[in-house]
Amino acid sequence: MIDVQADAAHNRMVVTFVAEPGLAVDAAMAGATVATERIDLRHHRGEHPRMGATDVVPFVPFADLPMSLCVDLAHSFGARLWKELHVPVYYYGEAARRVERRELEKVRLGGFEDLVGHIRDPDRAPDEGPPEVHPSAGATAVGARIPLIAYNVNLKTADLQVAKDIAKAIRASSGGLPNVKALGFELADRGLVQVSMNLTDYRVTNIWKVFSAIRDEATRRGVEVEASEIVGTIPLDAAVGIIKDAVVDPAFRMDQILEKRVWAAE
Repeated sequence: MIDVQADAAHNRMVVTFVAEPGLAVDAAMAGATVATERIDLRHHRGEHPRMGATDVVPFVPFADLPMSLCVDLAHSFGARLWKELHVPVYYYGEAARRVERRELEKVRLGGFEDLVGHIRDPDRAPDEGPPEVHPSAGATAVGARIPLIAYNVNLKTADLQVAKDIAKAIRASSGGLPNVKALGFELADRGLVQVSMNLTDYRVTNIWKVFSAIRDEATRRGVEVEASEIVGTIPLDAAVGIIKDAVVDPAFRMDQILEKRVWAAE
């Protein structure tokens, strides 16, 4: 187990674990079993979009593992999720079986409540299981992808429209930064709003570029940044990319990381 993060406003838990390929599906099934037993979406509410108690299960290659292996793991897990827990499955990312389902937001459009009413539509039929949601656990998106960075920026204002406007300005689908998905959320218990993001390819758009853009958009609106947070873990290469942009030094290399030198010498 590498990391566990839970957020009351989002009402969502992000669990990161590393496993040998032969154990990864078993580990994911163990987690999905507990979620299916304990979480009832008919009573669940939160700021973050969701369509399943086990909402999203991405298999991400680590070290030199090929993406094709993660695709196979995703399909194996999806088949077991339906067979053993009767939770319908939609494949996304590199594991998608339909081109229009490569993007997660298209699979999860409208969330659990919308899926209940439309799962019988021809274009909403699951990839695993019949067109029926699990009564309490909904459906699950299962995918294979490169490491994704979940990143949030909190703003010193209670005006939700500010967060929504900035999210629209920076997300790729609105003509903003490439490989950035963004939504505006209210953090009512803290009197703040948040721009919540997924950076789907940090090699193209990294955290520093996104933070700078949000800070500039907020400043134009007379709003300050309160803080930012990384949800879960990020690759070392992504951290190096932040340094390159922040210190304006494109000559910075991975082998300038002290720990990398030590590991290489062992």
